[in-house]
Amino acid sequence: MQHDEVIWQVIRHNHCSFMAKITTGNFCRNPYNITGVCNRSSCPLANSRYATIRDHDGVFYLYMKTIERAHKPNELWERVKLPRNYEKALEIIDKHLMYWPKFLVHKTKQRLTKMTQMRIRMRKLALKTREKIMTTPRKEIKRESRREKKAETAAELDKSIEKELLERLNGGLYGDIHNILPNYFNKILDQNELQAVSDEDEVEPEIEYVQGYDDLEEEDDIEDFGGFVIDESLKNNDDAPEDEEEMDTVDRKRLKIRSESAHRKVEEDEPRKSKKKARVLVEVENEDASERQRETF
Repeated sequence: MQHDEVIWQVIRHNHCSFMAKITTGNFCRNPYNITGVCNRSSCPLANSRYATIRDHDGVFYLYMKTIERAHKPNELWERVKLPRNYEKALEIIDKHLMYWPKFLVHKTKQRLTKMTQMRIRMRKLALKTREKIMTTPRKEIKRESRREKKAETAAELDKSIEKELLERLNGGLYGDIHNILPNYFNKILDQNELQAVSDEDEVEPEIEYVQGYDDLEEEDDIEDFGGFVIDESLKNNDDAPEDEEEMDTVDRKRLKIRSESAHRKVEEDEPRKSKKKARVLVEVENEDASERQRETF
């Protein structure tokens, strides 16, 4: 059995985890408290019949607690969704809290009014562009500046050491054998290669003279070889069987004209060549055995 007065005496005079005592008064941190003040009429724990309004992602809900559900903690609060229209929300509150105490009805409507005004202001502020004020971390800025100065001094020292060592190396102070780190050695090699490439680009190209008639002589030799093949084909025709001897006179004339044209080309090309070539004797025999054609190359 639940007794509201006993609960209030324990909470008020002994200990309550939701109570916040400050100089101006005692306040309550319980999310179901309708006024935010710690007193007998506003405490949600010490009142078995209680009503309040809560906000869930911009949507208002009416919460109601009755003594009939006190033995079911998971069903202790009854929730009703309120519309966005302020007047309709007031009508729903009047409908569900018709026979409730006047104090709870008045405080519930008052809380609804405050939350509605707060939602309107939040929308207006979200539409405005406001400057965002950010603090400057002084310690981090000083730390980074010190690190930058140390890095600059270390880089200058490394460069001065490298320059001094290169001057000694170029002066021949260390002789022919040097123990150099591979990174620096590869770097020096790359620089030397770049200098060599730039020097080669600056040198003027040399003029060369090349003989230009070698290809023509090779073509002449190929033509001579072609004429020789034609004559060899004519020679092979002598050994053909008797059936092939019955060729037309027109075909014989064509062969004769080809052989004569090959002979003329050879005679024209002979004075151009400086070297002497061996003579080849070719005999062409027609159907009449008495007529023979002799060509010399």
